[in-house]
Amino acid sequence: MKPATAAKKLGVYLEATPEEFQAGVVSRDELNELQANPPEWLRDLRRNGPHPKQLIAQKLGISSSGLVRAGLTDALTTDQINAIKDENPDWLVKERATFKEFKAEEARLAEKARTEEDD
Repeated sequence: MKPATAAKKLGVYLEATPEEFQAGVVSRDELNELQANPPEWLRDLRRNGPHPKQLIAQKLGISSSGLVRAGLTDALTTDQINAIKDENPDWLVKERATFKEFKAEEARLAEKARTEEDD
């Protein structure tokens, strides 16, 4: 598979991976080995970042769209994410509320669909 696909499956930011990872092709066996026995570079990336957008959003409790609305388009380190959490800016409070409402509506619609299936 392409390095970008493998990086996504590993939950890491491709541009922060070693050059040989970025330049190569990753087999399923290699991916499984990386997941089962992550090398130091992978453990370090997972621990400290920089992290990809979807993981940043997850760590902040908001959507990826919320990151864009806040102007956060670059990868962030764990320390940068923690600083944002500690600061708890108004945009983060708003985006968390928006995301919570979205998830609640999504759950309501899923429950409605299940109820309609049962009828």
